[in-house]
Amino acid sequence: MAIAPEQQDFSEQLDQASSFATSDPAKAEQIYRDVLSKKAADEDGLRDQETALVKLGALYRDHNKAKELAQLVADSRTFMSQIAKAKTAKLIRTLIDYFPASSRDLQMQVTTDNINWAREEKRVFLRQSLEIKLVGLQLDAEQYRVALSATESLLKELKQLDDKIILTEVYLLESRAAHAIQNLPRAKSALASARTTANSIYCPPLLQAQLDLQSGAINADDKDYKTAYSYFFEAFEGFGQIDEKDPRALKALKYMLLCKVMMGLPDDVPPLLLLKSAAPHAGKDLDALRATATALKERSLELFKTALKDYQEQLQQDPLIRSHLSYLYDTLLEQNLVRVIEPYSAVELSYIAQEVGQSLQVVEEKLSQMILDQVFHGVLNESVGTLEIYDEPVEDPMYTTALDTLKQVGDVVKSLYDKATQVV
Repeated sequence: MAIAPEQQDFSEQLDQASSFATSDPAKAEQIYRDVLSKKAADEDGLRDQETALVKLGALYRDHNKAKELAQLVADSRTFMSQIAKAKTAKLIRTLIDYFPASSRDLQMQVTTDNINWAREEKRVFLRQSLEIKLVGLQLDAEQYRVALSATESLLKELKQLDDKIILTEVYLLESRAAHAIQNLPRAKSALASARTTANSIYCPPLLQAQLDLQSGAINADDKDYKTAYSYFFEAFEGFGQIDEKDPRALKALKYMLLCKVMMGLPDDVPPLLLLKSAAPHAGKDLDALRATATALKERSLELFKTALKDYQEQLQQDPLIRSHLSYLYDTLLEQNLVRVIEPYSAVELSYIAQEVGQSLQVVEEKLSQMILDQVFHGVLNESVGTLEIYDEPVEDPMYTTALDTLKQVGDVVKSLYDKATQVV
């Protein structure tokens, strides 16, 4: 079967561009642009141009050329009008995914521009696909309320079309946005809708893994760490089967380790890190959770503070890890304070602060909170700088009986009064 000259040229040019991609990127860029500037003779030629478009986008990504990538997306619209509409959505989303995280604003602007173009061209599926993509970018940019508002209008439209896969995605985005602003009832409701919709169809493994990750996060916030661990494990397996180096797989693994720490099972952390599936993710992220587990095992606030300082980026940037470790820090501080004050009936506050390695102000505030929460019974005597601890008061049964008797007498008097009022 004879190959059309144009098709033969495209194939040769693509091979040449691939060979120049590393050694001479400018030459590779020129070849890809040359392929895209010609008119394809048949379907094979269009496929080669699709390849050239994606590879040129990848070239700009690898060399951090965000502006050139943005211009490529805009220039590609003419070519997009020649191919199937279903392919258009995939190609544009692929190119938008190539933007580096440092160019988030430009990425969102390009997405918005393409949404407007799709609306003008009456490409409903493409517009919806890009609007979903934009919501995801808004979540990454921490524009949670804007994202939550966008999901409302999307859901109204999608419910009429009954596309359950897309509907599941938007419900999931709604749950993530609501969870980020601590609107837990709405986050749970949206997640329940997402899982119900997903159960009625074949749910792609990647989407199922995302659902499991969100389910784990919400259960963790409910302090149900055992259930959360199960969901995070499913998410880790799901992401790992698709791509073992997927950053979301690392996130799920970190959350698994976090659950073990929060359940008070630090000894379970090292065996998890020895799993074969955990090997591709070895690095500071996992080292941070290992150090946290060690601090918990030793019941050492000093080791905990050191871990937070040494792995500040790994432990403080993720909102879920940060909030739960803050709770764990308070718990450890409370345990250490109880251990220090337990032998005494009165003890100097400065001594307590020295023993737990905290400032006097932090210790006073925490002890006041513990007294109010009735963790122990005592009073802060600030005039002499001491904490006075009392034995737990024993409830006198006579007092309870007297109160009960008075209550019954009150009921009798009220009953007699009501009858007397009726007679009159």
